[in-house]
Amino acid sequence: MSAFLRLIRYASPYPSLVVGATLAMLVYGGASAAIAFLIGPVIDRVLLNQTGLGMVAGGILLAYFVKGLGAYFSSYLMDDLGHRVVKRLRNDLFRHLLDQSAAFFSRRTTGQLLSRINNDVGQVQRAVAETVGDLAREALALVGYAALLIYLDAGLALLCMTGAPLAVYPLVRMGKRLRTVTRWSQEAQEHMSHVAAEAFTGHRIVKAFGAESREAAKFERASHELYRTYMKVTGVLSALPPLMEFLGGVAIAGALWYGSREIAEGRLTAGGFTSFVAALLLMYGPIKKLSRVNANLQQAVAASERIFELLDTHTEVAESPDAVMLAPLSDAIELRDVTFAYEDGHGRQALRGVSFCVNAGRMVAIVGRSGAGKTTLVNLLPRFYDVTGGAILIDGLDIRRTSIASLRAQIGIVTQETVLFDDTVADNIAYGVPGASLDQIEAAARAAHAHDFIAALPDGYKTTIGERGQRLSGGQRQRLAIARALLKNPPILILDEATSSLDSESERLVQDALSTLMLNRTSFVIAHRLSTVRRADAIIVLERGRMVEVGRHDELLARPHGAYARLHQMQFQEGRRPATEPEDSALRTTGGPRL
Repeated sequence: MSAFLRLIRYASPYPSLVVGATLAMLVYGGASAAIAFLIGPVIDRVLLNQTGLGMVAGGILLAYFVKGLGAYFSSYLMDDLGHRVVKRLRNDLFRHLLDQSAAFFSRRTTGQLLSRINNDVGQVQRAVAETVGDLAREALALVGYAALLIYLDAGLALLCMTGAPLAVYPLVRMGKRLRTVTRWSQEAQEHMSHVAAEAFTGHRIVKAFGAESREAAKFERASHELYRTYMKVTGVLSALPPLMEFLGGVAIAGALWYGSREIAEGRLTAGGFTSFVAALLLMYGPIKKLSRVNANLQQAVAASERIFELLDTHTEVAESPDAVMLAPLSDAIELRDVTFAYEDGHGRQALRGVSFCVNAGRMVAIVGRSGAGKTTLVNLLPRFYDVTGGAILIDGLDIRRTSIASLRAQIGIVTQETVLFDDTVADNIAYGVPGASLDQIEAAARAAHAHDFIAALPDGYKTTIGERGQRLSGGQRQRLAIARALLKNPPILILDEATSSLDSESERLVQDALSTLMLNRTSFVIAHRLSTVRRADAIIVLERGRMVEVGRHDELLARPHGAYARLHQMQFQEGRRPATEPEDSALRTTGGPRL
């Protein structure tokens, strides 16, 4: 009930639609009762006494016309209200999910989240647009019929309504069962969406390993599980109509028995009794529909509970109430005794006591074996996660005291797995600067060595590149990502293995573009390529979350038993270059080495 009431509150911004739909439903209910009432005069006056034919016929036509108007406007306005509510709910859910931390997305699959937005919200849409309208409309019609029954013969009405409590109990029990099996079906739908999304995303690997049959079998198992849960839902739904029909038959049998006695004793006319039976029969339609409405409502409640579970999940990186705008970087970025542990890391710290200070405009390379904490470290800078100990300061200001928007506006990111969108080349480059002109976009593309291949595309900068840029090569995607970062023009740059998995020609072009991108910027570079690491002003070596070495390339190679030298021997396999003395301003100690 709390989930249903919370869902109804989404209709509060639309009072005019609620009032209009309610008035139309009242008209519908009143006209429905009037039709049943006019059957009495047809028997007593028109058929028996041959009087009032025109008036009664006109009344019936008017009642049907008014009922039709009530049905049309109530249905139209409720559909409008339902679609507005669901649009607002879907938008809130999507924005809420986007605001969650990186840890939230690491624990959930894309298929699961899309299932909540599409399937669960779709279930709610049917409930709000159709079910709630039917619930109110048919309930008001029942009220009108019940009032007519009491008006015609209160005793007979009470007799016929004695079965109503008998119908309520199984409806409640079946409703609870239906909500449970509906939740199972939604979870099965979610799993099936996940299996399909995973297979489609990795279709090249599926084909390369000849795993089409295995993936198809996996999907068939998920589909069969969904079928089984749907049949459980169907089993509950199919039991409701026969139950309601039986209880309706009991009411009609009781009415015939009692009504015949009333007519025989002269306390009820034949026309009045006919109106009574007609109203009783007309009640069957709304009652049957309400039993189905209850079933749909239970399904919607199960879906809304799953939606509100996500809306009540808060893993967002919290912004301080008194957050300040971060001015452009002018002095240094300092990590002061930074410690970090993932929520699901079983207490293991991914970073432990990392301290260093980077002068503005410097390039810092971060190296280490897989799992050393390199990507975790750079993910803390834009606050994809918050440190669990210590602090990160930009120009002496703790980034937790700055607004997230102003912090991330200063950071550009180019990763190994380039993320592009199914949009035009120009829109992908201008993703961080939506109002950029075509001249600005082209200038960024030229600086990233991307203009030539873009000009060769069928529609140039207006060419749509497909999901994740699949119509482009790896090197082309990387150069678009670099152009995107160049156009944003951030003072701080993060390069996370941006040249991995590229052929020699592509790597050369990307390296040239990266050199342009890093010019006069404070850069954090995660790389295994010697050509990138060698140019760094300083190199930080991580092992198991700790900073074990720091210095320039040649300086670190001069330590034959050092961690960097071992990495160099394993990964780079290149000869040492002569050691050089670091620049005077490159290293200073302030709680950690100054780079």
